[in-house]
Amino acid sequence: MQTGRPSRTAMSSARARAVHQVADSPPVFADPLAVRIIGGVADDDPRPAGVPAMPAEVRLFMALRHRVAEDALWAAARTRQVVVLGAGLDTFAYRNRNPALRVFEVDLPATQAWKRERLAEAGIGVPDSVVFCPVDFAEQTAEEGLAAAGFDRHAPAFFLLLGVAPYLTRDALLATARFVARLPAPAELVFDYNQPAESLPPHRQATRAAQAEAMAKAGEPWRSFFTPADIAAELADAGFDSVADVGWHDCLARYGLDPSLPDLFGGRIVHARATGEERS
Repeated sequence: MQTGRPSRTAMSSARARAVHQVADSPPVFADPLAVRIIGGVADDDPRPAGVPAMPAEVRLFMALRHRVAEDALWAAARTRQVVVLGAGLDTFAYRNRNPALRVFEVDLPATQAWKRERLAEAGIGVPDSVVFCPVDFAEQTAEEGLAAAGFDRHAPAFFLLLGVAPYLTRDALLATARFVARLPAPAELVFDYNQPAESLPPHRQATRAAQAEAMAKAGEPWRSFFTPADIAAELADAGFDSVADVGWHDCLARYGLDPSLPDLFGGRIVHARATGEERS
């Protein structure tokens, strides 16, 4: 994103979640605030010029990553804190049904200020359980920002990093993974990632190249790619005790969706767990 301005991809992702609520029946990921926070689903589209229209299958993947993540979150019984990294217009904190669960929203100051304006305009209240954590990544790390915001390293935590990893460098993503894995309390991390074009079937490589080129021209290029074997090895090295990695067809089967839907995106979703034992 451009410094000092809210991310265009944050709005595009939010719009995809909103359109999913009204265009895909029934939605695989139900978000009653998705339409409100963007001001309604209209014909206008926040995509920059040159970025191709979002296919329905890509929109569905974006919904699936949230469904997978939130299902895993609610299954993590000991979790006392949720950290939404690169929160954008994510609405989990405002749909959270457990008032004892603290939700830290980490994002760039400009994007966070913009989100707070959107919340106010939409009439969406901010629960006491929400902690805004603006972080200028040129000046401090997410770890430093969380510490300043009151994050408890010794309490079980769940981290969401959705739609963000491809825009991070490999080093930045793995540094975040190491931070989560080496916390002294149990911690879990869910994120999605893109596979390198050369690992995709030949008929999908041209589409991937066009997507990557369009995002680069829009000023928000994809910076990191992983194969499933690569990400498994990196997360094990970071200190995670278990890693579950699911792809498009895994998700279609899990949620009873049409198995013939084509995988246009090539994205995958990872759920990594660390026990926190013998860590400091």
